[in-house]
Amino acid sequence: MKLNVIKLITLLAMGASINTYAAAEVDRQSSSKLLMYIQPVDYTNPIKLWHPYHDYWLYQGPIVEKLAMAKLSDAYGDVAMCEVNQSGKALVWLQPKLFYNPQVQLFYGEVTADVYKGIGEHLGEYVGKSQVRGFLSMQTEASIEQAYAVAIADVVAKMQADAALQARMSSQAQSSSAESTPCGMVTLFPTKKIRAMSF
Repeated sequence: MKLNVIKLITLLAMGASINTYAAAEVDRQSSSKLLMYIQPVDYTNPIKLWHPYHDYWLYQGPIVEKLAMAKLSDAYGDVAMCEVNQSGKALVWLQPKLFYNPQVQLFYGEVTADVYKGIGEHLGEYVGKSQVRGFLSMQTEASIEQAYAVAIADVVAKMQADAALQARMSSQAQSSSAESTPCGMVTLFPTKKIRAMSF
């Protein structure tokens, strides 16, 4: 009986220490400097790039997330994808667009970044554009990634040129709960006009 009680106490102590570690990890991850949001429709609904002989379908969300996470992390350090209980100094809503012109073999990429702080206060809108020459039938993924990478680099450069945004991001003190930007506010974003395919 005593041995079972000792085993039970040991297991409870181990469980409590694991829960403490997990809670500390959640607290550390629940607050980031910059949060990034991409609409779920960009992950679930593919767009179609048209060509007379070859069509290409792609999901924009995963490509833009990977490229934007790397570029924004280089520029601002602590960047995270928006999840339920997170908050940060600002939230960036990324809206990708891609078009292919088969006559001139050009991919036209565009990424719009709307930056918000607090509970929906709009800091600015930054639009990055790109034109990348490529073929829809050869090395399509590489051309698409390059088009998005150039557009995202353009967006980040415009964000870094904005003095008001830089002042907000470089402030050392973590803002109060009234000024922090929670991920739950994405439901309050203004809806843009309906996009048909990639427009």
